[in-house]
Amino acid sequence: MPGIIGKKLGMSQVIQDDGCVIPVTFVHCQPNTVVQVKSEDTDGYPAIVLGFDAYKNPSKNKSFKAMKEFRVDNPGDYKKGQKIDLATLKEIETVTITSLSKGKGYQGVIKRHRFSRGPQTHGSHHHREPGSIGTCAKPGRVMKGKKMPGHMGTQKVTLLNRPVVKLIPEKELVAIKGAIPGSNNSYVYIKF
Repeated sequence: MPGIIGKKLGMSQVIQDDGCVIPVTFVHCQPNTVVQVKSEDTDGYPAIVLGFDAYKNPSKNKSFKAMKEFRVDNPGDYKKGQKIDLATLKEIETVTITSLSKGKGYQGVIKRHRFSRGPQTHGSHHHREPGSIGTCAKPGRVMKGKKMPGHMGTQKVTLLNRPVVKLIPEKELVAIKGAIPGSNNSYVYIKF
């Protein structure tokens, strides 16, 4: 099984038998539905598309709130409409996680790029401004990629090799060590 889609519930702690406390994030993974099976002959590469969190009133084009394509070696093992659950995660020790980070809105250079602030006293008017952004007469323009104020957050973040601490198949929960990007109830794409 290449992966599964889940919903982030929040952070908690798992206490081991030796007394160690491990911070974990719980992800709720309801059974995913195989929406499409892609093969070498028809699409040029083997993959399956999984759907998660079905709409109550699905339309002709949209049946699921979250969909993700996963590459597979043998697409013949999967059929359209097949359910994928956490039973495939039993032997997995580490996973790769992809999700959207929290949106921070429009931010200045101190928060966004960790600039230092200017002096606060002696009549200085340069407290939180970015400073000079221009160049000399030769280029005569602001260079691309200049660190400036702007939109922060809501970016795709991928975390590699995160350990799976606990698996609770009867409640469809998986506990992954550490923090996962995004707010609670956001979609998490888990790849094995």
